[in-house]
Amino acid sequence: MASRMLMRCLLGAALLLPLAPAAAAAGDTAAVEYRGLRLVLPDGWRVVDLEREPGACLRLDRPTLYLGHAGTQADCSGRRAVATRADTLHLEPLDGAPPRADVPTVAVDGGSAVPPAEGGSGEVRYALHGPRVMATLSYGAGPGAVRGLLAGAVGGRRAVAAEPVSVPAAPVPAVLAQRALTGEGFDTCTAPPQRTMDAWRTASPFGAVGVYIGGRARACAQPQLTAGWIRRQAAAGWHLMPIWVGPQPWHHATTGLSTDPSRANEQGKEAAEGAVGAARALGLGGGTLLYNDVENYNDRATWDAPVVAYLTAWTVRLHELGYRSAAYVAASSGVKALSAHHHQAPHAMPDVLWTAQWNGGASVTDADMGLSRRKALWTGPRRVHQFRGDHDASYGGVTVNIDRSWVDVDPGVVRRVS
Repeated sequence: MASRMLMRCLLGAALLLPLAPAAAAAGDTAAVEYRGLRLVLPDGWRVVDLEREPGACLRLDRPTLYLGHAGTQADCSGRRAVATRADTLHLEPLDGAPPRADVPTVAVDGGSAVPPAEGGSGEVRYALHGPRVMATLSYGAGPGAVRGLLAGAVGGRRAVAAEPVSVPAAPVPAVLAQRALTGEGFDTCTAPPQRTMDAWRTASPFGAVGVYIGGRARACAQPQLTAGWIRRQAAAGWHLMPIWVGPQPWHHATTGLSTDPSRANEQGKEAAEGAVGAARALGLGGGTLLYNDVENYNDRATWDAPVVAYLTAWTVRLHELGYRSAAYVAASSGVKALSAHHHQAPHAMPDVLWTAQWNGGASVTDADMGLSRRKALWTGPRRVHQFRGDHDASYGGVTVNIDRSWVDVDPGVVRRVS
């Protein structure tokens, strides 16, 4: 790295080894120096040196200071949506930091205070031109605490504003990222590095890749996700499945879906607008299918109505903005809810249905999709079946933790029936 890193920790930890969340006793603090910045971390924070641990996953649900450019993130596994988002801070050299399109970036000149700013997915970046550091903040309820931590390191000054500023990413030229496909696809918690995508394009059976472009419940950071990454995968022939991880059918002030269908309707509109903003910044233009990830739930009496309100509002607003709608839902919950209400508002139903049912069946039959054979819903090439979840797969000498799906989607047919 361009400068030396030194960690001084009252716990006696040496250099930049990860700290277990329970390691600090009450009142203990840790001081970390990085490229001229000195941070005093709150209790319970981990410190991860990404140069020493290039495979470390930049998780957004654990209080962590990440240092250095992200590596492969090969250790990412498990759920793609999380109930609790933590305050995290990722510091890396400004030179070589990727131009993230999914997270707004604010430039801070040398000696300037760190201004308030927010991002629709609970993340914001500060390009600190004084110390030449890129700082990416992730937060749950609000960015104030972690921004204050960064402001203290920059010089102790805090900018005061009546309202936080939301800084959108600039739009980029659109690419054709979704061609008709019948075959296998995969999704993984973080967009893989280019060498992985190249190896898998040659050696794997996959033609589609799901990538998580934003949302308050997104579990992993996306250091590889740039407009250039999207452009390269589209040019290589990948069918891209952009996924938004918005409010979920669980009770949580920040990441939860409202149980009130009228409020869930508003959340669906907000999710559509956030997803379109991210899609445009990534070069995914009008007509692109955008997938909304709604996780499984057991209490259908509570959640069916708000889930339907949320996904129909998502669909209507996407159509208004010139995009197509898709929904990722579980066969035992979301599929049943949408199917039961399909006749009430068929025009507002998602254009494509992505069912999660881990039965090993690589097909999109009614049975595998959790659909009634009588109703003939989402017929034609408008179906995806996630038939196996959370497992390691190796192709071309590269291992990735993935979920595996069978994809039968033709965007041309989707546009005609929408």
